[in-house]
This record gives sequence, C-alpha cells and structure tokens, in this order.
Amino acid sequence: MRFSPPLIPATLVRRYKRFLADVVLRSGEEITAHVANPGAMTGLAAPGSRVWLSKSSDPKRKLPYAWEVVEVDLGAGIECVGVNTAHPNRIVQAALAANAIPELAGYANIRREVKYGEGSRIDFLLEHPDKPPCYVEIKNVHLMRTPGLAEFPDSVTVRGARHMHELAAMVRAGNRAVMLFLIQIGSAKRFAPAADIDPAYARALRTAHEVGVEVLAYTTNITSEGIEFGTRVPVEL
Repeated sequence: MRFSPPLIPATLVRRYKRFLADVVLRSGEEITAHVANPGAMTGLAAPGSRVWLSKSSDPKRKLPYAWEVVEVDLGAGIECVGVNTAHPNRIVQAALAANAIPELAGYANIRREVKYGEGSRIDFLLEHPDKPPCYVEIKNVHLMRTPGLAEFPDSVTVRGARHMHELAAMVRAGNRAVMLFLIQIGSAKRFAPAADIDPAYARALRTAHEVGVEVLAYTTNITSEGIEFGTRVPVEL
C-alpha cells in the first residue's frame, strides 16, 4: 500500500479525545489531525514525536489531515509505526488477492464484511467449491512494551472477545476460522495477547484456539512512503 499523495511530516503536540491530535507542520502552523485509532496508543503518542500525515482532497472533510505513522524507538532504534487502524484490512486484502499468505492461499472467492454470528460481520470470508468456508478476522496491532514482542489489545475490547466466541462457533459448525493479527511494527519478532490489559480477551483467544481457531501474526514493513505486508512471526498463547 503506497501513500499517495506523499505523507507530510509534522511534530506531535498532543493526542486527545482518542480521535484528535494537535500537530505542528514544518511551516510552523499548528493544526488538528484526525486519529483513526480508538486504542490507548501506549508509547506512540509522546509530545515532540515526529509524525507523518495524509491530507485529503475532499472539501467536505472537517479535518483534512489524518495521522498515519509515528517515528518511535521501541527498543530496536527509531522506526516507523503505523497508527491508522483502517489500513490492516486493505493490506490483508491485497495480500490475499496475491496469494501472499500461504496459510490462506488457494481460495476461489474473497468476500468482505459478510454477516455472521450474532449481528457481527467477518472481515473476510474465503470460499472454494472443494473447501469449507474460511472465516478470517483481522486485528490491528501497534503495542510493544517489550522489544520484539507485539501485543494485543492495548485497551479492553469487549467486541474483540465476542469475535473470538463467534469464530469458535464457526469451527464447531464445521467451518474454518482464522484470527490474523497484523502488526504495524516492523521490528516485531513474536506476538502474544496482552493478558494484563484485557484478561477476558486473552482467555477468549486461548479458548477459541483450543477449539480449532487458527491464530496467525504477520508483521508489516512501514516507511513514510507506504506499508508492505511482511513476514509471519510466532504466536505465544
């Protein structure tokens, strides 16, 4: 996924009300940018950080700037970390279409946002005449408190736990179900649930895995120019 037009550098002043951030552009102008991230963003929102913004050409947008990337040291030196939670599904969709995820290759049809469970929508439903349907849920990961260890979630997610119960139900019904964590941190070497932040989600993930839900974690390679699908890392449940 390429950023087009190119991202704009800025300096973070503060992030507040979850979806807002005040930043200073190179010109010295202070503006408010949209933050497409409802999480805590632990370690990613320190005042003074260098951030990268996209700018929409839509005149109807109240906030034309959006915060996309932050430069931060999470233990492996300064690196770019993606903070926009809307991007992982687009990145995974492109990877699926290119058969770049070996565990999910070989399906004839890919559908997005398909209703299932109790009022939920699965991110991707993969279908093939000779295979059981495969339900794929995507979660964005941007938490790293220990160098190399990516974690999810960074705040309590009741909705996330419900998704795990529903994926488990799909497996019990004879389908295939996959939980894919897309890590927007290139230096990640392994993944684990953040059980101290949300013990209910960690339990739901482990229980679903025991039932047969497959758990995958992939990194991304991030620069101010774009985000590329990366490599699989071990999952520690």
